[in-house]
Amino acid sequence: MKLKVVIHEAEEGGYWAEVPSIPGCATQGDSFDELLSNIYEAVEGCLSVDIQDITISGKSKVMEIAI
Repeated sequence: MKLKVVIHEAEEGGYWAEVPSIPGCATQGDSFDELLSNIYEAVEGCLSVDIQDITISGKSKVMEIAI
């Protein structure tokens, strides 16, 4: 899966980024390399769902897929 990320220079220094296709998914970093690392962590966090919060019936299945 490929996602577009909008990267901004922060006024106070460093960078911040947002992922427009995932509402509310944003992160920051003091350096560009730190920002890149944080982007992956932010996307993973925004896309993860705690399975304990979902009601699953007897006929339901839970699958994990890689995209």
